[in-house]
Amino acid sequence: MDLRSEKIQRVISKYKFHDVAIEELDKIENTFPGMIPSVGKYTFNDGSQKELLKLNGNLPVKYEGRSYNFPIQLWLMDSFPVTPPICLLKPTPDMIIREGKHVDARGRIYLPVLHNWDHPKSSVVYLLEEMISKFQEDPPLSANTQGQKDPQELLAFVNNLRINESSVRHHDHPAHKVSVIGGGDLGMAAVMSILAKCQVDKLVFIDVAESSTKGGSTDLEIFRLPKVEVSKDLNASKGSNVIVVTANAWSGDQSYVSVVQTNVDLFRGIIPTLARLSPGVVMIIASQPVDVMTHVAWRQSGLPPTHVIGAGCNLDSERLGHILDISLNTHKQAWVIGEHSDNKVPVMSNNEPGSQKPLEVSGSSATKPILSRAFDIMKNRGQRSWSVGLSVADITNSILTDRNKVHSITTLAQGWGGVGAEVFFSLPCLLGSSGSMRLAGVSLGKEEDSKLKESISSLTNIMSQLRI
Repeated sequence: MDLRSEKIQRVISKYKFHDVAIEELDKIENTFPGMIPSVGKYTFNDGSQKELLKLNGNLPVKYEGRSYNFPIQLWLMDSFPVTPPICLLKPTPDMIIREGKHVDARGRIYLPVLHNWDHPKSSVVYLLEEMISKFQEDPPLSANTQGQKDPQELLAFVNNLRINESSVRHHDHPAHKVSVIGGGDLGMAAVMSILAKCQVDKLVFIDVAESSTKGGSTDLEIFRLPKVEVSKDLNASKGSNVIVVTANAWSGDQSYVSVVQTNVDLFRGIIPTLARLSPGVVMIIASQPVDVMTHVAWRQSGLPPTHVIGAGCNLDSERLGHILDISLNTHKQAWVIGEHSDNKVPVMSNNEPGSQKPLEVSGSSATKPILSRAFDIMKNRGQRSWSVGLSVADITNSILTDRNKVHSITTLAQGWGGVGAEVFFSLPCLLGSSGSMRLAGVSLGKEEDSKLKESISSLTNIMSQLRI
């Protein structure tokens, strides 16, 4: 791997963690010498471009006793290796992509290690090894040849393929389609906020008849806003990049579990259909209780956990950051994490502004006084429909523009910071067009750690009582 060329040296010198990045590239060379580095301009979904390092090569995969070479491309973001690469299949014109659990129709690769990326535990070497393992189970390429029926014969066409750089193309700017599911004030607030903040080509507002929050769509139909389609048919959501679910169906039952079960039953009638109509969608859950309903939506959708997230503590986090910046003059990133309840916990980045070090986050005694003061200022600021709508629009914008901004959103917490249970609550996550990627675990004080453990127990208990 020739990292000494002037062009590569020029680009890698601009990387935030360039010394660590070079060490990582050396490890890749030792294990996968066929991955060749070069420089190119990556085009993001918003049309912006950036000069980045990329790795091209053939991934050796064994299937049904035969060996194949799958052409792949890894784009290394300028925060690599703290953040994972963008991974793509790059088939020749004679090949077609077999869309599946780990590969979408455009060749974007999704794997558990990408979602759970935690440098230095996570590495490209481990990523490529996992890629080989998953592709051996479910090969993602076949031949685009009429008349061939035998899958083994189709797969034989990928043997000994070579990358043709002239045929590599970046993603075209896709149509941005967003669907909002559920009427009422929150649904309307999400629609208006997304229209105001995001560049969308089409926004579909679907009023779910079974929802107690139905209504609110009539005025949209009357005034016919540009780019907005009002419907009662879930099929109108087909091909969405982002789906926001605001539907709630609260019953009159006294038991909290019974009330939540009513929402679970509502979701059962809509979530699987939404996921089937838009298999590459990122689903944002704003229904209540958000941690439980995000977990339910993930279970019912069959989508990867990177693609099912909740609005969670994003609003609290944005408010916290604003107070620290404006009122307390503390220019550090901060988030609210944990269950969306009284047990939520504020944490702060330990890094100085402009630091080139990997992100460090703490909720320990060192940061507690200023975070407690900021939390006191935040008291009595309720979460009204319009404020939650603005928060949802902020999350949606990061996905549509592939911004890779850090949000505190509801996500699968299992495996983070020693969490063994399958629970969902808010954690700092990088958010882009491929969904969410958790940041590494944080350092917490005894009180904060106790709150998270209490939330894990509470969330696990209620999930065990629901019929999903």
